Amino acid sequence: MSQNKSQAVIIQNPRVTWEGCSVLLDINDGDRLVFARLSAASTLKIGNKNFSLQPLIGCPFGSSFQIEIGDKGPFLSRFVASIEGNNAQEKEDFESQEISKDNRALVDNNKAQSLTGEDIDAMRRQGATGDEIVDALIKNSATFEKKTLFSQEKYKLKKQKKYAPKVLLRRPVARSICEAYFKKYPARIGFLRVDTLSLLLSMANVSANSDVLVVDMVGGLLTGAVAERLGGTGYVCGTYLGGTPYPMDIVRIFNFSDEVCNRIVRAALTELSLTPTVTLEQIHQQENELNMECLSNPQMSSSVSIEEISPSEKEISVPVPENVVSLVNKMGKSTKAGNKASQQAIELWKENGFSSLIIAAPELDIWSLLQDIWPLLSNSAPFAIYHQYLQPLATCMHNLQLGKMAIGLQISEPWLREYQVLPSRTHPCMQMNAFGGYILSGTKICSS
Repeated sequence: MSQNKSQAVIIQNPRVTWEGCSVLLDINDGDRLVFARLSAASTLKIGNKNFSLQPLIGCPFGSSFQIEIGDKGPFLSRFVASIEGNNAQEKEDFESQEISKDNRALVDNNKAQSLTGEDIDAMRRQGATGDEIVDALIKNSATFEKKTLFSQEKYKLKKQKKYAPKVLLRRPVARSICEAYFKKYPARIGFLRVDTLSLLLSMANVSANSDVLVVDMVGGLLTGAVAERLGGTGYVCGTYLGGTPYPMDIVRIFNFSDEVCNRIVRAALTELSLTPTVTLEQIHQQENELNMECLSNPQMSSSVSIEEISPSEKEISVPVPENVVSLVNKMGKSTKAGNKASQQAIELWKENGFSSLIIAAPELDIWSLLQDIWPLLSNSAPFAIYHQYLQPLATCMHNLQLGKMAIGLQISEPWLREYQVLPSRTHPCMQMNAFGGYILSGTKICSS
């Protein structure tokens, strides 16, 4: 009984944060995104002040936090947003439709606000909260009542982001991680958009108990997404050319359990090859060619690590200190994923083949790579290949058709449109990404 109790204590609730776990902090509704590892010493910088992340430990994912003033200074406090206020606001929207207002008579000359910066600093010294400062700014604005309801909401939201910032505690999953990196560092994940990532998993038929062969040169995002969908069943085998594995630092952000991490393995292509005729000189030659490509493209060669991400265009030009968030937690390190595959598993894969193949290698020649990997795939197994450009996939598709090596070949171009959903203001977003790369998919057949 005592052993069962101790095992139950070790198992973490995936819906609640714990010390040492990775989290995604959403500040002011997506204006700034921060990856952090929770610990008693970790801090988050908002404005010109550092806030401890210890109050976030033990809280469920999806919780919201705001800045409050305590005896020891400002700190992050959890709060629950009121639903009644939203309903009342919607009623005001409908009532205000009958009132004809416009902003033609408003002049932006910085004279409408009677509250000065010194008054705001005095309120802060007296312990006023951010919401109280926002209310004071609204009361002392000479033009607030003359604005339309939509303009009033924009004004209030702008002041809340400055004086009463909100922090949303998000769980780092494949979607949230991909969206965060795509907004600020798209080159580090090969410009892989979230809808393209989901199509890769679906076209490759990644499901429970599958053995998926992955060529991941997008920082480990693809490997983590496959492992997340497998859920501790089957295996994810990441293969690589040469003797140095490709970096997969993003996998550490997923908070995988030991069971899932043990299912993520690595094996060199020479170890998986059915006919190991590659010499040591050829391996070194491949490594040198890959290193030269990485040096010619410094954005792709930079390794992906847990760091601060700020997708806001206004913050891109501002230099961010490296030690903004304490990311290293010596007390609770994540389990290392990507150990070397066992010889027994390699022999089993050589005999039966892999059930799926996914390739995301923007720096390699796709057709040359596929020729080496093709014998490792079992017959009737689906495959999906991602590339930022169309021509490499078109060449690969043409060669597969000539060799009668696969059926159901198609090249897909993902398309995604984001919508703003608000009362009386539902429309496509004004700025969105129009390009998501290309995917070559098909099914391997037994060719004579």
